[in-house]
Amino acid sequence: MKVSAWRSSCTSILIGKKASLSGSIIIGRNEDAKTAWPKHLAFNPHRDNVQKNHFKSKDNKFEMDLPTASYSYSSTPEWTDKYGVFEEDGINEYHVAMSATESAYANDRVLAVDPFDTDKGILEEAMVTVVLPYVKSAREGVQRLGEIVEKYGAAEADGILFGDRDEAWYMEIGSGHHWVAQRIPDDSYAVVANQLAIQEIDFASDDFMYSQDLQKFVYDNKLWPKNQPFIWRDIFGTHDDSDLHYNTPRVWSGQRLLTPSVAQEPESFNLPFIRKPDAPISAQDAQRVLSDHYNNTAYDLTNQKNRNNATFRPISVATTQESHLLELNGENMIHWLAMGVAAQSVYVPFYPQGTKVPNTWKNGKETYSPNSAYWVFKLASVLVDRNWGKYGTALSNTQSTTNEKLLQIRHQYDEKLTQEKDQEQQIKLVDEANAKLAKTATDAYKELIAKLITEQTGDSPLRFQMDPNL
Repeated sequence: MKVSAWRSSCTSILIGKKASLSGSIIIGRNEDAKTAWPKHLAFNPHRDNVQKNHFKSKDNKFEMDLPTASYSYSSTPEWTDKYGVFEEDGINEYHVAMSATESAYANDRVLAVDPFDTDKGILEEAMVTVVLPYVKSAREGVQRLGEIVEKYGAAEADGILFGDRDEAWYMEIGSGHHWVAQRIPDDSYAVVANQLAIQEIDFASDDFMYSQDLQKFVYDNKLWPKNQPFIWRDIFGTHDDSDLHYNTPRVWSGQRLLTPSVAQEPESFNLPFIRKPDAPISAQDAQRVLSDHYNNTAYDLTNQKNRNNATFRPISVATTQESHLLELNGENMIHWLAMGVAAQSVYVPFYPQGTKVPNTWKNGKETYSPNSAYWVFKLASVLVDRNWGKYGTALSNTQSTTNEKLLQIRHQYDEKLTQEKDQEQQIKLVDEANAKLAKTATDAYKELIAKLITEQTGDSPLRFQMDPNL
């Protein structure tokens, strides 16, 4: 199995705490890879004194020793680990969030002198597993992954999201051993779409972290002149015509939703990495960004005239396996999880400190099965796709009523947890809440599926106007 076949073609969002409506740090991403490749939800327990704790990739030959203690964390692994674990995203017991990865591309000039080690370097599939259970802050997460890249090498260009109670960080790997990370300003946000995006690096600022001897590497190999600002994405990234149809329009669309006061063009290489929003960003606003398919624009893929003739790649696509937002605010943690296509699913506000995964959220294989949460949401998508114009209203009505119920349940249990001081009872409440949240979402979509199947019996090409007298 080739490494490149399993890289995610994702879209990411990061929001500073003063830019968010609730004062939360929010990071999130759509995991896009295949149209039928189930994900599961997992709650991984704290472990101490793990002897011979060693990670060995099944996707390539990367391996490394791990600490003997690992912190509890949530994650969304693949239905099979045959090709690697791909845990992708989660929040650990120290309120550190991580999402990996936003696949990107480095240019030929850089890779000529520091190529990716596709044989033994670290890949997307390993990153959450070898980093998130071992860090106590977002900065520490960046530092740990950076040290791994420098020691073992990287197998691909990637963007990695980190967050904690106070900071959001975006890290990019631009060559076999070089990387940079930037803290998202508290009053700003970033939308990233499969390109190296970080702009000028301020080497004197604590808001940046980077690989050892990064400047020396660039200048010694004549990759950039010393008398110019050090623009990371210009030095390491790509600027191909394909970017203008596949990548930049998604950044444009995210920014038009959150900063509509600024007029920009979708086919532009000059869209900024960091933007300030016109209004505070809610978790629902972020969900709207990750669900975007150029809704109500000339580029909307649900418009029949764009069927099989898309101008730009949208944020929400049929290959999305799951979409997540990781929200951190004081003691409160939310692992928002939408299985399947974000535009056709709902974000369930799970408690990441849970210990029991709701049954259907740990089920599902490559072939459809009704006892899998992934496949419940995916089936609804397939049915709506038969005629979005005809069945889209039923979908949006289900999404609206379900979202309202989910927020009510989450609020009720937040209140209960505030009152409960016993730790064991708190965990019981968390597991109870997660079960109720999961069932509410899947039950609503099972009702939608029943409705759609019943209505679509009349859509057969074999229908015929029968004589009522016969």
